[in-house]
Amino acid sequence: MIIKNIFWDVDGVLANLNWAYYNFLTKHPKYAPVYGNIKWEDLPKVLPINPKYGALELKTHPERGVELDYDFCHTPEFFTNRPLYPHVIDTLKYFHQKGYKQFTLSATFDVETKKRFLNNLLKDVTDFLTIECVQHGKFMHDSAKEDMLKDCFKRYDLNPDETILVDDRIYNQYATINAGAHPIRYRCEFTTDLPEDLKWIPEVHSLEELKDWLNHNTSF
Repeated sequence: MIIKNIFWDVDGVLANLNWAYYNFLTKHPKYAPVYGNIKWEDLPKVLPINPKYGALELKTHPERGVELDYDFCHTPEFFTNRPLYPHVIDTLKYFHQKGYKQFTLSATFDVETKKRFLNNLLKDVTDFLTIECVQHGKFMHDSAKEDMLKDCFKRYDLNPDETILVDDRIYNQYATINAGAHPIRYRCEFTTDLPEDLKWIPEVHSLEELKDWLNHNTSF
């Protein structure tokens, strides 16, 4: 398999969205009285994981999902407080030196806000990393990423069959397949197993594992 292009989901792959959720639930003045004492490992009890997502998501809260998601997205001190995972910058530089074209592909409620945030968060690598975001609900598919991938393939003259998307969400594995690219499932904290029809998809638990997988299973 020849791979020349890497699309990165940001939240749950490059940046620790789970930490941002924990910080939000335990410290936001509206929610701290209820969730201020929860333990890190109890996050899935507060945010039950939808099998379609396969990862933590505020919207899956059984009673307050819409409210939680809105308040998180509209409170900058919590929305932007998601640190990069260890070794992210070094890994992106490694793949750049190897010759890969790299892009973020992040779905968000506000494209311009998210782009500003990502350009700051990833400022050390924006000389070669292309920041792409897509608004939730912009396209008619389950995942906005399917059409955004197709759009990027055209705009940047990329071959889908030479492209991977590294993403933690299960529904984005389907989006990648439908776009003609290759999915790689990233297993950040609290992610659940793939459904039977997707068990063939490679899964990695760290960026180092991704390096190893690409080195052993692909050529450039």
